[in-house]
Amino acid sequence: MSKSLYETLEVSPNASESEIKKAYRKLARKYHPDVNKDASAEEKFKEINAAYEVLSDKEKKAQYDQYGDAMFGGQNFHDFSRSQGGNVDLDEILRQMFSGGGGAGGFSGFGGFSGAGASGFGGQQHYQEPNLDIETNVTIPFATAILGGSHSVSVNGERFDIKIPAGVKDGERMRVKGKGHAQNGRVGDLFLRIHVAPNPEYEREGDDLVKTIDVPLYAALFGDKISVQTLEKEIKLKIPQNTKNGQRFRVKGMGAMNRKTKQRGDLYLKVNIVLPKVEDLDSELVKVMKEKLPRTL
Repeated sequence: MSKSLYETLEVSPNASESEIKKAYRKLARKYHPDVNKDASAEEKFKEINAAYEVLSDKEKKAQYDQYGDAMFGGQNFHDFSRSQGGNVDLDEILRQMFSGGGGAGGFSGFGGFSGAGASGFGGQQHYQEPNLDIETNVTIPFATAILGGSHSVSVNGERFDIKIPAGVKDGERMRVKGKGHAQNGRVGDLFLRIHVAPNPEYEREGDDLVKTIDVPLYAALFGDKISVQTLEKEIKLKIPQNTKNGQRFRVKGMGAMNRKTKQRGDLYLKVNIVLPKVEDLDSELVKVMKEKLPRTL
């Protein structure tokens, strides 16, 4: 039974939760559209996010481990997503797949996989008192999670924008009134489980953000001002002389919003000292450095 979601994340079907997360972060950094300008990178990034959305969720992973690529009509996930058309919404595919959107029996809308063996995917319908609410997952950009903003979702055949509050965390649940199923004059609500896409430049530590910045050797040794692009704007950072590799500088109030206290955390800029190549240095400077630089700490 082919398991193409594992192939997408370049891990084995026996990979642990931490191994899956590590592989995802590595690939997300590699193919993030802000970093990789290749024309195919954006589609690859979407596939990686979709694969992680399944494999990072215990229930979805268990379902996928049981049925494998039969859920995609026997195709691997890449070919299946391509067959859906150029404007494929992978969030919508996964929502339908894991909420029984293909029918009461299972996945008949995705290649004919259906029947009693898949009934656990659709769940039983309660005809006397139907539940009109919809529950689904949505992946939002890292910057939107930190700063807030609108995000477009496609649910129940309708596309609309939702307001994302600043500071929302991965795994939080949001309610959107009146966007569920409609029946006999009643309308349910939409419940969204938020997943925050990683950003290759940032780590979130509670309400604080950490960004690694490259600092030239000259600035680290002798001090200088460098420009740093943050999620909001470009700032000037003063680097003091004798700055150490890994040293952190705090920028107050530029972290994530705490939705309870309404206070923002801080941004920590972590120094990565960039050493010049010896062959690019002036020969006389190299000679002096060889003579003068200490060989031991």
